[in-house]
Amino acid sequence: MTTTLTAGVGPVVGRRAWPALLTMFLGSFSLVTAEFLPPGVLTTIARDLGVREGVVGLSVSVTAVTALLAALGLGAVFPRLDRRTLLLGLTIAAVASNVLVAVAPNIGLLLVARLLLGVAVGGYWSMALVIAAQLVPAERLGKAMMIVNAGTTVATVAGVPLGVLLSTFAGWRVVFVVAAGLALAAAVTVRLILPPIAPREGIGFAAMGSALRAPGVTPGLVAIVAVIGGHFAGYTYIRPALAELLGAGPAAIPVLLALFGIGGLLGNFVLGSLADKHLATLLLAVPAAIGLSLAAIIASGAVPALAYVAVVIWGGAFGGILNLVQVWISRVLPDRIEAGSGLVVAGFQTAIILGSAVGGRGVDTLGLTPTYWLAAGAAVLGGVLVRASLARR
Repeated sequence: MTTTLTAGVGPVVGRRAWPALLTMFLGSFSLVTAEFLPPGVLTTIARDLGVREGVVGLSVSVTAVTALLAALGLGAVFPRLDRRTLLLGLTIAAVASNVLVAVAPNIGLLLVARLLLGVAVGGYWSMALVIAAQLVPAERLGKAMMIVNAGTTVATVAGVPLGVLLSTFAGWRVVFVVAAGLALAAAVTVRLILPPIAPREGIGFAAMGSALRAPGVTPGLVAIVAVIGGHFAGYTYIRPALAELLGAGPAAIPVLLALFGIGGLLGNFVLGSLADKHLATLLLAVPAAIGLSLAAIIASGAVPALAYVAVVIWGGAFGGILNLVQVWISRVLPDRIEAGSGLVVAGFQTAIILGSAVGGRGVDTLGLTPTYWLAAGAAVLGGVLVRASLARR
């Protein structure tokens, strides 16, 4: 399926581009904060709703299910819709989701609300690279995406840790009310600041099928699922892991999560600046860093300082990996950015589904230590596979 560009809408460059990119930053910050709040307040939600922690962990999985579907199909459903209008609708959906979570009397309604958030997350990220490509010239795309992706890492630095801290004083429901306010602010800035953005040509399911057949794309996506799945198998249950393996209390856990976020912020910019020239090396080294960090957290019961170092390295590796993947997909599919972006987001969401679900099953049956070993192995193996996928091109 192809699209016709909206009349009067063209590339936006110069001074107008940077406020628009900051708008995208705010959107990614609000969405990622909402998406990953449950791991930080998982124990209190489970206690209040009377369910097991592994069940609450599904709130990450179900979000990823609809995010995956939105990433694959939203562009095809709205092939000619101005992408600014689409983004506005998605951020409003995030507002509604967070409000529903805040008032949910049971786990059923909470999970339904998280399905709605998944539509917003998947649609937003599948459009982010496409929009950035129309906001700045091609030679500045990497820098532009570092700004957009910084919203993700700032969410881990400020959004999630502060949300966890706020939950200890005001409760987890208030935290999701605040998350709704952030999403509302993002919706307002999208409407006021983001210029009209035309859809790109070559979108739809046929284009995605063609993209999957391009050399190295399918093996690379499988490898990315392994790496990100390993990360989320550990990160979804990071709070109980730090409490059980390290013995961290309510005061220490927000600090450790903040260190993870600080590492992520540094990783976004450092790895983003290195990605163009050192992609092959980083695609192997960064997943290895995730795996080693998970192993260090297992060993932190004997050597507590390891956990503090591990969360910084782990955060740095994960904070920069999205930049690496976006550089990778722009190289293998330079003429099909919207299709490639949708596939990457779908791969990430598949990894979240598998990682959080398998991690939850492992936590409830095998225990935290075996689950973290499995997560570490998946991350390292994925790095080897994604590096090998480049060699096939």
